[in-house]
Amino acid sequence: MTTDRHGRLGALLREWRAARRLSQLDLALEAGVSPRHLSCVETGKSQPSRYMLARLADALDMSLRERNAMLVAAGYAPRYPETALATPQLAQVRRAIEFILAQQEPYPAFVLNRHWDVLMANDAALRVNTFVMRGRASAHRNMIRQIFDPADLREAVDNWEEVAGDLIRHLHVEVAAAPSDMQARALLDEVLAYPGVPARWRLREVDVAPTPLLTTVLRRDEHRLRFFSTITTFGTPRDITLDELRIECCFPVDDATGELCRALARGDTP
Repeated sequence: MTTDRHGRLGALLREWRAARRLSQLDLALEAGVSPRHLSCVETGKSQPSRYMLARLADALDMSLRERNAMLVAAGYAPRYPETALATPQLAQVRRAIEFILAQQEPYPAFVLNRHWDVLMANDAALRVNTFVMRGRASAHRNMIRQIFDPADLREAVDNWEEVAGDLIRHLHVEVAAAPSDMQARALLDEVLAYPGVPARWRLREVDVAPTPLLTTVLRRDEHRLRFFSTITTFGTPRDITLDELRIECCFPVDDATGELCRALARGDTP
């Protein structure tokens, strides 16, 4: 059992080193540990302390979820809790999120988890989606699926190839950054299988970073809604749920978009 445990830890560390493109020596130097000790940990000859694992996790820039996985692989109890957003323990956080969503009106805002599932959205987001989809509800609670499914929001995205290509780059980066996240890998495979997805997107473009500021253009008939987005995350989270939450706020690129959003909020559907 001990050998199996050490084998899992060694395999996990090797996966993360490969994802970060670090040699054993590189990681040892970055974490401030002995290269020989790290080699023994990877081969199962040495049991690392929790402190050493924390230093390795810092050097590998691991998420709280992945830190827990490494602790368990080493035979320790997980350190970080994962608390549902609806529980009383996170009531203050939820109120803060609701305040941000309300303040973003009349422009859309969403709360996403690490797999791009929409956990919360403000009324403006629902109004805009209802408008561009002509009253139809989305079949998905996942933003990436909405963008890639031809029967969903995809048909209303005027610059679909630009937006979808940027999302694919982000998803490739996330899969490469967390090699043990099978759900992210499955999501990537799923959306690549949708019709009309360019074959070149199956390969990660290593030298092309995701666009820092992307305009999303939604259309309905002669109307165009142009938005750029900002992403808010929680600083120094101590809970997995908070570590993985992202609040996406959309802002109008032009006056016409701002006026249309205000008209929708007033109930003046064009």
